[in-house]
Amino acid sequence: MCGQNQNVFLAADGRHQLAAHAKALPAVGRIGPVMIFEEGGTVTRRDVLDGRVFSAAPHRVLHDTGDELLLAHWPGIAARAPRTWTDWLRTGDNTVRKQALPDLAAGTWELDDWVWRDTGRLSWFGVDEWFSVHRFFDQAGTPLNWYVNFERPLVRTRSGVDTFDVMVDLVAAPDLSSWRWKDEDEYAELRLLGVIGDAEYELIESARERAVALVEARGGPLAGDWSSWRADPTWPIPALP
Repeated sequence: MCGQNQNVFLAADGRHQLAAHAKALPAVGRIGPVMIFEEGGTVTRRDVLDGRVFSAAPHRVLHDTGDELLLAHWPGIAARAPRTWTDWLRTGDNTVRKQALPDLAAGTWELDDWVWRDTGRLSWFGVDEWFSVHRFFDQAGTPLNWYVNFERPLVRTRSGVDTFDVMVDLVAAPDLSSWRWKDEDEYAELRLLGVIGDAEYELIESARERAVALVEARGGPLAGDWSSWRADPTWPIPALP
């Protein structure tokens, strides 16, 4: 699960410098017009399962071509998240966090208000892909890890994008010299609970192979230098609709 926090970002020169390097992976079977989000606008990324919202967080749009979407998120942005997760963050009680997945499978989760803290994040989303790519920054703007979040392919809505986080992640060093898997136990538990079926599992496993190859080749959105990006302090705080 994409579980760090974030700051603010703008290219020092050329707002689309990142997009020039962040080549989208090949689109698969996209048909018809695509809703393009306005640069500088707000979109809400939501995790949705069986028609119910599991989390919702507003982001600022940096760039959108329809084939790739670049968003920014930073401390101070108010969001909605499962109460088990927010209680864990407030108390450090890991037994509370462990209840999140059974609640998810049973459809009994409750949403809570949460304000993002500690880190900033730039996020890249492609078309029909089972993962997104994120770069985290500390509050001084120092680049931290790269983060590949595995999730269902995005569905664009009038207010943002809907997906569903399948919990497993790939975390890479700031210089991409090494990488490791994160939260594989939660991914396995989703399988056991029946949230991830056999067909979806195969698609996720293929996506994991593609993501490892992307990191090791320093390709796609990892090909560019994201480290010079900073947030414009005049940007308004994105808000939920």
